[in-house]
Amino acid sequence: MKKGLSPFNIVSLTLGFAFLYIPIIILVIYSFNASRLVTVWGGFSTQWYGALFRNQQLLDAAWVTARVAFLSATVATLLGTMAAIALVRHGRFRGRTLFSGLVYAPLVMPEVITGLSLLLMFVAIGMARGFWTLTLAHITFGMCYVTVVVQSRLLSFDRSLEEAAQDLGATPAKTFFVITLPIIAPAVISGWMLAFTISLDDLVISSFTTGPGATTLPMRIYSSVRLGVTPEINAVCTILIGIVTVIVIVSSIATKRAAVERERAERMAAAGG
Repeated sequence: MKKGLSPFNIVSLTLGFAFLYIPIIILVIYSFNASRLVTVWGGFSTQWYGALFRNQQLLDAAWVTARVAFLSATVATLLGTMAAIALVRHGRFRGRTLFSGLVYAPLVMPEVITGLSLLLMFVAIGMARGFWTLTLAHITFGMCYVTVVVQSRLLSFDRSLEEAAQDLGATPAKTFFVITLPIIAPAVISGWMLAFTISLDDLVISSFTTGPGATTLPMRIYSSVRLGVTPEINAVCTILIGIVTVIVIVSSIATKRAAVERERAERMAAAGG
């Protein structure tokens, strides 16, 4: 018989979730505040959302952030998946320890050091800082998160499914795209989502690697907050929260559907065997 949560666990979870989400709820509520003073409630209004969409600087920063996040997450997912396959499938090849260390370094490296290192590298090679240096920086730290997520899925992968496909005449490439990739797709999608979200949120590394015309939304928000929080900042943060929430929900639904399809395929394969 399963035991329910103890009162201590219930209280701990309640306090933990309250600590995490009450500030976010307050921010969302005050984004609809009619008053210009962010700490004084002046009634319900959506005027600050209208003001936000007339703020060209914030809109330009949001567009840069969206492009960098999408492009960097896509490339990081491709490279991270390849790195995970190399680490799991190719045994202890020469240089594996160095390769894995380089892949995981951004996970434990302080962002200040990573940002400064990338800045020095771009200066050394004479690459002008801007959109592409910013994207390369986000690919660098996003790739390691994708590698960890996909690698954990590959470690529990049933290799007999690939062997069966190859025994039936499928080439290694066809086996990967028809058998392996659909099964690890939930991990790949989760890795992309993680890289995308981290890219949206990054401030420190972006500050080191950006240049004129490539100001991200977190940088714009931070520079605005230093002069005082305005209701427009609450509005743009609420929109970001909504976007991330929708993406997480869609990703969760896609992951569950992929898991159901995988179980169905495995049952059919077992029945056919």
